[in-house]
Amino acid sequence: MDACLHPGQQPQHLEEGPSFRDSRAEGDKQALRTDGPLEDSHEIQQALQSLQKFVPANYASYTQEYYRFAGKKIVIQESIESYGAVVWPAAMALCQYLEEHAEELNFQDAKILEIGAGPGLVSIVASILGAQVTATDLPDVLGNLQFNLLRNTLHRAAHLPEVKELAWGEGLEDNFPKASLSYDYVLASDVVYHHYFLDKLLTTMVYLCQPGTVLLWANKFRFSTDYEFLEKFKQVFDTTLLAEFPESSVKVFKGVLKWD
Repeated sequence: MDACLHPGQQPQHLEEGPSFRDSRAEGDKQALRTDGPLEDSHEIQQALQSLQKFVPANYASYTQEYYRFAGKKIVIQESIESYGAVVWPAAMALCQYLEEHAEELNFQDAKILEIGAGPGLVSIVASILGAQVTATDLPDVLGNLQFNLLRNTLHRAAHLPEVKELAWGEGLEDNFPKASLSYDYVLASDVVYHHYFLDKLLTTMVYLCQPGTVLLWANKFRFSTDYEFLEKFKQVFDTTLLAEFPESSVKVFKGVLKWD
């Protein structure tokens, strides 16, 4: 295993809101030119609605949280009512890693799939860095995920992210035919925690990788089962520890599938 990289600081969560530039509508998709995320004007809300395939869950506790990665201010709609509607520590750590290693990762036009995208921060950063992103999660998460993706990537990224349903270990060939898979990277953050689907998660990770696919997995290690998963992960992936964030107990791993 390669030597660890110890970043000098923890990922930063912005305390203040972003400052926005003015924007104007240009056609049905509101051709917006802005360095900041989309404002919550009525016109922009209409634009988002016209592009969305999924409706965000009707949570009472939505809040607007602010981040800065890849030189951009990012606004994420979050809710503590769902695990899938919150940005977890490993997502911020992975975003920091992507930002700091953008040149060597070379995401420009790279095909990327994120497993368990949640509210979408990692997929947004990957998109801003130039990637063609497919963000996946369970059905109840997809509405808020797509809202956040559109809000932060429309006219700020070369490729609008795609949103697809992915239940780990289920319907993989039907929804992601093996013959058409061609991902350069698979991303995952804080997908390993105290749940009963760890074997299905590993099966999904293996399924989505082809020769040459790089899996970047960041996780906050909380339970003994997290380390048990890591040992199983190492059995099927050539594994490198890329970075550690001691204050948040997050580790970032690179995995390349072992081939017989």
